[in-house]
Amino acid sequence: MKIAIGNDHAGPDYKFAILNLLKERGIEVTNHGTDTLDSVDYPDFANPVAKAVNNGDADFGILICGSANGVAMTANKYANVRAGICWTKEITSLTRQHNNANIICIPARFTSLQQAVGMVETFLDTEFEGGRHQNRVAKIGCS
Repeated sequence: MKIAIGNDHAGPDYKFAILNLLKERGIEVTNHGTDTLDSVDYPDFANPVAKAVNNGDADFGILICGSANGVAMTANKYANVRAGICWTKEITSLTRQHNNANIICIPARFTSLQQAVGMVETFLDTEFEGGRHQNRVAKIGCS
């Protein structure tokens, strides 16, 4: 499994904690995020993650910013991306089960480190249910 991860200045600590989890699981990671708290522009980090998922260079993506809205808006511009904002494990599970999300967007200013790591675990461990949800997911793209 390959994962692309990106974050702005609100998320370096979150990224490092998540990277530890991914390393423990033996998952290959491409890091597109900043490592500092210096102010940066979230699209500069969201675009490479979304592009990697869109093109199939990564199976999944993880994006982290203050509210998760900016990175989600950026990522969802790509045709093959379904980026969902998650703030609990339950929302994360439903985002994978019902929406087949391939990028999790984490709001660092509204979740704890422990919650964020738990959500990534849930994201990775939850399968898309398909069935009636596949029909709906197929209608997401714009022509």
